[in-house]
Amino acid sequence: MSDEPQKVTYPDVLANERTFLAWIRTSLGLIAGGVALDQFVAAEKGAITVGVIAFAVITLGALVAVIGVIEWKRTNLAMNSGKPIPKSRVMPLLGIAVLIVAIAIAVALLMENTGA
Repeated sequence: MSDEPQKVTYPDVLANERTFLAWIRTSLGLIAGGVALDQFVAAEKGAITVGVIAFAVITLGALVAVIGVIEWKRTNLAMNSGKPIPKSRVMPLLGIAVLIVAIAIAVALLMENTGA
């Protein structure tokens, strides 16, 4: 094996771009979900709790977009310099954040439906 950096191929670049677009789709989905929560659930129930959760979901969506840009850039720099692609530490944190938001939504909706 040689120590020369591997050439970046078009499939590599396109795969990195597709991954970036997946981050953006996820971001847009979260933002749309937050808006839907705010407009449809909070408007009917008048709950401040749902509005706060909607704000958290929209903020998480914005954060996912920023993370997507950072991950795309890191991968692109690694590919162009011939270095290994760095492991991302953000995936478990993002998963935990989505879990927390999902639990908060479930609890808020349960409280609204039971009248608590």
